[in-house]
Amino acid sequence: MTHGMTHGMTYINVWITECLTDTVKLLVFLTLPLHRDMMMSLDDKGSVQIQTKVLPQDSWTQVSCPCCVSKQVESLVLIQLSDNVQPVTKRWLISLIEASKRHGGAALLAHPGEDECGDVIVVSAPRCTLLRATEDLGLCKKYRNKEMASFSYHDRDNFTNVDDMQEFLTLAERQYIVKNELDSLQAQKKQRIPGVPEAPGVLEAWENICQKLVRAGVIKDIFPLHDQQRLNDLGRRWYSKKQIWGQPLDAIQSYFGSTVAFYFSFLDFYTWALVPPAFLGLVLTFLLPGGGGVVKEQAVEGVMEDDDDGPSVSGHMVQAVFSMLWSTLFIELWKRRSSSLSHRWGTLNLAERFAGPRPGFQGTLGLNPETGRLEPLFPEWQRQLRVGLVSLPLVGLFMGLVVLGMTGFYRGEALVQGFHQDSGSLFSGALLYLPSMAHIVYTNMLGNVYHAVAMQLTEWENHREESSFQNHHTTKVLLFTFFNNFAVLFHIAFYKQDLPLLRKRLASMLIGNQLMNQCTEVVVPFMVDRFLSAPHKKEQEDDLEMDKLRAQRSLPPFPGLFAEYIELLLQFGYLSLFSCVYPLTAVLLLLNNITEIRGDAYKFCKLFRKPFSAPVSNMGVWQTAFEVLGFVSVMSNCWLLLLSPRVQEFCLEGGISGKNIILFAILVEHVLILVKMILAFMIPDEPDWVRIKREQIEFNSMQALGQQKL
Repeated sequence: MTHGMTHGMTYINVWITECLTDTVKLLVFLTLPLHRDMMMSLDDKGSVQIQTKVLPQDSWTQVSCPCCVSKQVESLVLIQLSDNVQPVTKRWLISLIEASKRHGGAALLAHPGEDECGDVIVVSAPRCTLLRATEDLGLCKKYRNKEMASFSYHDRDNFTNVDDMQEFLTLAERQYIVKNELDSLQAQKKQRIPGVPEAPGVLEAWENICQKLVRAGVIKDIFPLHDQQRLNDLGRRWYSKKQIWGQPLDAIQSYFGSTVAFYFSFLDFYTWALVPPAFLGLVLTFLLPGGGGVVKEQAVEGVMEDDDDGPSVSGHMVQAVFSMLWSTLFIELWKRRSSSLSHRWGTLNLAERFAGPRPGFQGTLGLNPETGRLEPLFPEWQRQLRVGLVSLPLVGLFMGLVVLGMTGFYRGEALVQGFHQDSGSLFSGALLYLPSMAHIVYTNMLGNVYHAVAMQLTEWENHREESSFQNHHTTKVLLFTFFNNFAVLFHIAFYKQDLPLLRKRLASMLIGNQLMNQCTEVVVPFMVDRFLSAPHKKEQEDDLEMDKLRAQRSLPPFPGLFAEYIELLLQFGYLSLFSCVYPLTAVLLLLNNITEIRGDAYKFCKLFRKPFSAPVSNMGVWQTAFEVLGFVSVMSNCWLLLLSPRVQEFCLEGGISGKNIILFAILVEHVLILVKMILAFMIPDEPDWVRIKREQIEFNSMQALGQQKL
């Protein structure tokens, strides 16, 4: 719900930006210095028209390699400098960007933007730099026999479309390569940054240059540029079409990258997978005897019981076993889907561990024993020591603070209710809301502190690869978020053993969260698109040469996919852990996700800057999180089934003792876990054809390496 409110505030900011009247725009632009390639005029209706000519090709830095010469240079990445940057500093940075690798540069192309005194640098990449980076990343491309193969720079002429970079590499890959090359800039020796005061302007030997410039206030931001024509075409195929199912995944991967494409592919696959449990939930709720959703509580011999409208014993069993089987099949089939997509997008054989270290990595300068390159080195045992002795205890401490806050909430609620029963005044009635409000404030404050601590801990652990850094950081935040969201439900289910209350709480959380998400992710974007942005979009369509640089700089940066994955993981948790208590869970989630796909697509295309997207072969740590939840769901459903008043009554009528009931539940739990493991083993993680293709790629790579050595 917090993430949804954050997106909602972002939309409101976009409203304000897009709803400025033409008079205000005119006053603003009259007070701002225009690019030298911009023209401002008023049309027949008095509307402000800002036009930009194409960046002059003669202002791009030159390339020395004849095969890299091109008549038209593609603008890929924008470096936003500070407003008071000195021209000498900008010239120095451009010289670093265009310098060759052996001279400590990035071997890229740079354009000064409006002039030398401007606050932007536009960056592109020559053909040779793109091809060498493709090999370093381990990307697979189509060989002359139309099969995917690991790209080799020395064998480049045998790959298809190798002379056309816009066909050979996707836009997202080209932009990520530029960002990767900029991040790899390191000072060859200790030196001063021209035009920067001495204190923050000293570069130490082998210090990352871009990070230093960000800390010194020279660089404000680096982000990829939109291709407006391609973006409009993608939007028409993606969120503007009438059909509900299906997404242009290849077009999404080409424009936004595999990280974003894997998210939307998983969201689409997950939404389809919700159809069977939704159908079962409708059958159990409305067709089976005693399957209604109404709950009544009766105190019979101190036990909370459902009335005849609650799910029957057979319904509980069917839902519990189905949830276990469904979660297993869903995860295993998604792995197969993921591997096939990875092969299709050329990310099946990535070689990140052989690439250079991430920008924030620190260590003692030395030779990498695997690659032989000179780079910072950090012992793995020291990293593991930091994780085991510092990070894990601190994460456990914050989880304990979550439990402490929950305990305080229940104690405070009991005290306030007792006080209200004794006094019965309006003041005591108002105090009934105090524990909930205090718990919300406490949880939000604790979450904010924990997010900052998790980032600092992950930085201190000093991971070499960017994916390792992201996985460890995501795992820390994921554990806390999961514990924070499900601790109350587990407390109600297994400590208070109050299934009617659990059903009510689960239903209220699902309905409340879905309504908030629909409001912030569907209704608000629809209002912006239909009523507030339409006049301005018409103006932009009439002006094909609009200043895309300034327009994109005004958009907020994309907040990342963490909130989106967390939402799906919480959904999966509600469904797999507690669906036997509330069978309509899948129905509510299915209705939400049908509109979630279009809402997320609109956000990506219209409301945020284009994000950088690293090539990935799967969802990373998120896939592991879904698998762990699948195992936990077996234990949760078994014990929820045992705690059901109907099951307990059925066992008591059969003369089964409480001890035997527990032993039987443990036996069933282990049998179901064994069945789950057998299913996971029987279903390969990748189809046979993908496995064969992967082995062929590895074999051909070994042969190519041997020929290269000869």
